[in-house]
Amino acid sequence: MAQRLTRLVKLLVPAGGAKPGPAIGQSLGPLGLNMAEFCKDFNAKTAGHMADVPIPVVMFAYDNRTYDLLLKSPTSSWFIKRCAGIDKGATRPGYETVGYVTLKEIYHIAKLKQRDAHMWMTPLQGICRSIVASANSMGIEVVDDRQQSTEEAET
Repeated sequence: MAQRLTRLVKLLVPAGGAKPGPAIGQSLGPLGLNMAEFCKDFNAKTAGHMADVPIPVVMFAYDNRTYDLLLKSPTSSWFIKRCAGIDKGATRPGYETVGYVTLKEIYHIAKLKQRDAHMWMTPLQGICRSIVASANSMGIEVVDDRQQSTEEAET
């Protein structure tokens, strides 16, 4: 007998920090899934990640009370804030700038995001443009570091 998909649940859980609590319990409780088992599986799969990195999880819950986990890379906003060295974005983006990121950092974020299953066929340039737009909407300015690196190479 084939298992039928009951529900698709999306969660944002810190790497290695899944605990059976209200945040996870409200999502898994109505499905009859074992929260402790989910936390153990998730923490085992994210053991290689840095602690407290927010990992988006897509969980496919089936009618026989089993599930499959699909882990994605951390959100673009988390990467951008980390590169800019800030805790939160601007309160008035477009009017104030709270940090700076370079095009090289944007490129590296895009390379990491392209590894996700749903992004493998998206052109890298399109992912970079999306990340630049996210940075601008957070009040973070993207600095072109290509001229600076060529000037340093000439001297």
